[in-house]
Amino acid sequence: MLERRAMQAAESSDGRGELITLPAVLDLAAADGFLDMLQKKAEQSHPLRLDASGVETLTLPCVQIILAAIKSHDRISISSPSVEFVAAFNDLGLDWTPDGEEIPEEIRDLPSEPGLTRTHEAAKGPDHLQERMEDDAMKKRILTIDDSRTMRDMLMVTLAEAGFEVIQGVDGQHGLDTLGNDRVDVVITDINMPKMDGYEVIRQLRRNPVHKTTPVLVLTTESDAEKKNLARQAGATGWMVKPFDPDQLVATIRKVCP
Repeated sequence: MLERRAMQAAESSDGRGELITLPAVLDLAAADGFLDMLQKKAEQSHPLRLDASGVETLTLPCVQIILAAIKSHDRISISSPSVEFVAAFNDLGLDWTPDGEEIPEEIRDLPSEPGLTRTHEAAKGPDHLQERMEDDAMKKRILTIDDSRTMRDMLMVTLAEAGFEVIQGVDGQHGLDTLGNDRVDVVITDINMPKMDGYEVIRQLRRNPVHKTTPVLVLTTESDAEKKNLARQAGATGWMVKPFDPDQLVATIRKVCP
């Protein structure tokens, strides 16, 4: 497990905070306990830096965890990211840096190296690129509405990796304004949000003839049966509880929108 492996890795502390060296392989097995470890250590009195210079494999669960940790806690940062680390985020269009910090120019635009987790698209040849363009043209379009930036980023990672096009709303009203009368294939909304909660989002979607039959999935920390009934009465298609399982979420989307 990564928590044990990371704690066994080289650690040091200087004026910039404690340094933890990440292992070369950050896969599903490594994810167990990782986020809890990062958050607990960051709650201590000193900042926490993750040395990513040796990372060679970075899979989706760990991308989610690292992104959630960095974006939700200003005491966690990345030190000396490897090309493969940067590529894993670049491929999904995600920013792994703290707000206001720029990616070093020498690694910003580098693709991943052949043979590692990510492979540069151009290396696969023109036939592959044509297939990719045709697939992109047929992508399902999903609107996610959540006032948590971390949750929006985690949804973006999961859905982009599954091949969906994603647009985002930062609260209920913003989500409706962003969507307008444009068509989407699925809406995923939180319940507890400022300005407009998820119940009202669903009601307003159902009043619009364009979105009357659009599948709407609720993704929330709530699990109360009464609140689920309220969502169904408003017109929700389904209900999922956070933290979400990426595979289950994607399977649910494909079920309600084949």
